[in-house]
Formats: sequence, structure tokens, C-alpha cells
Amino acid sequence: MSPVRRPAPRRRLRLPRRPAAEATALLVAVVVAFPLYWMVLSAVKPAGEIESTEPRPWTSSPSLDSFRRVFQQHDFGRYFVNSLVVAVSVVIASALIAFLAATAVTRFRFRFRTTLLIMFLVAQMVPVEALTIPLFFLMRDLGQLNTLGSLILPHLAFSLPFAIWMLRGFVRAVPESLEEAAYLDGASRARFLWRILLPLVLPGLVATSVFSFISAWNDFLFAKSFIISDTSRSTLPMALLVFYKPDEPDWGGVMAASTVMTVPVLVFFVLVQRRLVSGLGGAVKD
Repeated sequence: MSPVRRPAPRRRLRLPRRPAAEATALLVAVVVAFPLYWMVLSAVKPAGEIESTEPRPWTSSPSLDSFRRVFQQHDFGRYFVNSLVVAVSVVIASALIAFLAATAVTRFRFRFRTTLLIMFLVAQMVPVEALTIPLFFLMRDLGQLNTLGSLILPHLAFSLPFAIWMLRGFVRAVPESLEEAAYLDGASRARFLWRILLPLVLPGLVATSVFSFISAWNDFLFAKSFIISDTSRSTLPMALLVFYKPDEPDWGGVMAASTVMTVPVLVFFVLVQRRLVSGLGGAVKD
């Protein structure tokens, strides 16, 4: 009898050098997080340490005086509410319109469809600064200056092209056979749209909402240009000017106000992080 040949042992594939990859990722994380650390550190430093000519990456006597000055500002709470109203309105409106528009340009064939998609791309290439003055005259003619509508409408217009292009890929990834099966089961177009298609593209919707929220929340250019005389309609980025004076800037107040501005963004990220990761990765599968 011939001896039984044992199968040759499989060679294990060598993975990339994991320690080097982890060290690189850690280094990148430190570089990205260091400005945030320095912002929070400056917010809790006493005024003497902030103005010192020998800055140190720590403080031996942390203080909350800068945060007290921020919250003691009479209009700071109003600025916070205005920013929240603008950001939430932009997120909800852009998500709804982008979802319907992405479904229309993906599922339906109509004239000028390609031209419309090209216009979406062109709209993303135009810098915001180049359109600020035309938008100012447009808001003036519409009677929207010194209102929150002058901040909501431009951000909605700038967020829609990106949102529509991103959601278009998610809607296309949903198989048409699923739509046909729903119709055979008696589902109407509206029922399929809101009960079946919307949950499948929800990760992409969350990803686009994050970008819309950040853009509207951190806006300074439109708030400075369109809110001229009615300071009660100002947003949080405008609150930073309260603490910045050319002759005697309050850097502790600026850093404390910036820290307070960052908190809602971090909370929003924590709430949608799972959907965001799957949305950026294209989680919709056939």
C-alpha cells in the first residue's frame, strides 16, 4: 500500500505590519485631536497663563472663569437657540428634498435628466465666497435680511447638490426587483417610498445630514453678511465677536465659547455614529 499523503500545510498570509499601522493611526489621531485639546486647555487656563510668552501644554490651576463669562452674556442663550433652529431646519429640509430628488433622478427617465445632474456637479464647484454678494441682494429683494430664513435658504441650496449625488448611489443600489415585488404585493408607490426605500437608504441620509449640520452650525460668513442690524437673530459663531476686541481680546472667552459650540456637534456625532460609518461605507446591498 502506498503511504497516505497528507495535505501540505497552508501558508498563512502575512498581514501588514499591524504595529506600524496602529502607530500611524495613533499619530494621525493625535495631530487631529491636538487643536481640540488646545482649545479646551485654553478655555480652562487663567488669563495669565493664556497670555504668557512661554505656553505650556498643561495648566496647574484650571479655572472656569471663561465659561462663566460666556454663560453670563445676555444673548448667548438666544444665539445658541438660533444656531440650533438653523441647523435642524437645514438638516430636515435637505434630507427630505434630497431623498425625493435622488429617487426621481435614479428611478425615472425624463428630459434634461443628465443636464440636471451636471448642474448639481457645477453647483458644488462654485466657491461660497463668490456667491455671497449676489445672495445678499437676493435676500434683500426677498425681504429676508436680518431673519433666520436668510441663513436657512443658502445653506439648504448649498447642501442639496452633495446630498442628492450621495443619495443617488444608495437609491441605485436598491434592486428594482424589490420595488416590483412590493408593487405585486399591493404596495403603492408612496408606501414603497417611505416604508421600504427610506429605511434602506437611511445610512446615506444620516451621512449627508451630518455634513449639512456641520456646515450650518459653523457658518460665520452668511451670519456676518445677512444679519446686519438685528443682533437677536445672530448665531453662535457671531457670539465669538463679543469676546474678541482688537485692542484687548478675551482669548479665554473665545476658547470657552468655541468649546461650547463644539459640544452639540460631538453629541450629534455620537448619536449617529453607527449610521454614519455604514453610510460612508455604502452599506446598502442587493
